[in-house]
Amino acid sequence: MDKDSFLVGQPSRYDWSRLTHLQVGRYGEYLVKMEFTLFGFDVYTSEVDDKGIDFVIRKGEDSYYDVQVKSVRTLNYFYITKEKFSPRGGLLLALVVLSEGKEPKIYLIPSMEWLQPDGVLVDRTYEGKKSAPEWGINLSTRNLLCLERFDFSQTVWKL
Repeated sequence: MDKDSFLVGQPSRYDWSRLTHLQVGRYGEYLVKMEFTLFGFDVYTSEVDDKGIDFVIRKGEDSYYDVQVKSVRTLNYFYITKEKFSPRGGLLLALVVLSEGKEPKIYLIPSMEWLQPDGVLVDRTYEGKKSAPEWGINLSTRNLLCLERFDFSQTVWKL
């Protein structure tokens, strides 16, 4: 019997394919909020997500961070337009990777990391092209190993 099954004959608990795109995004955002809470952060949800900020976290009196959450089910190229995500101190990307049949994996990436692209984190300007400039992540099984330096439970302690 599958240890992650709710009941015999039922789908796996981590059957991400049964969720809609909206459900995946909402699940990732709630998951990240709960993880920050478990690490002792105060979480403040924004009423409107028009600035590319899903919520704000606070640790102590003077440490505030804006958090953008993105959830993915497939390992391929992923991007955020530069209009919605501009690297600066205090801005974090929480990337939730939902691999079929597995628990979610969260990476916490400080936005300033994109200022030194490394092949996994990329800067695409598209000068003279129709596409808007973007910050990207080349997601693949091999590149997930490179992202381990941003493992949520280790990165959160550095905030």
